[in-house]
Amino acid sequence: MPHRINEKIRGLKEVRLVGDNVEQGIVSFDEAMRIADHLELDLVEISPNAAPPVCKIIDYQKFLYHQKKREKEQKAKTAKVVVKEIRFGPQTDDHDYNFKLKHAVEFLKEGCKVKAYVFFKGRSILFKEQGEVLLARFAQDLEDYAKVDQLPVLEGKRMIIMLSPKKPVK
Repeated sequence: MPHRINEKIRGLKEVRLVGDNVEQGIVSFDEAMRIADHLELDLVEISPNAAPPVCKIIDYQKFLYHQKKREKEQKAKTAKVVVKEIRFGPQTDDHDYNFKLKHAVEFLKEGCKVKAYVFFKGRSILFKEQGEVLLARFAQDLEDYAKVDQLPVLEGKRMIIMLSPKKPVK
């Protein structure tokens, strides 16, 4: 429970009282509890680190409901980042490369991030320079649509590059 309420608030001599239909100001803890009992509401410690601590007289269940609702709204407003993956082999020929490049352009126009990687199977790890050249060429061809977040990095059998869409110029 993030907030202490009513009798769970201990060791306080006085509190700063806030809330609707309450005279705001600094009062003794006992007086604040009496006011809360009289109004049939809860005394909730809002800011325990303040001097004196801030307590609010409210219906605690209603307070929790509104807090959850606010958090849900904020979560809905955050942008969801979609990462699309494009896989190459170290000897990807031009036709396949152009086909995948076209898909990458579409993904970036939709606002998705693109994670392109060269997958090395078996002894093809000997061609990691080719993989790096391929990914550098890929980033170069997409420079109008994307900016490079992460340069080509070898992670196990994969060489990965991350690209994120450039913001459209208005």
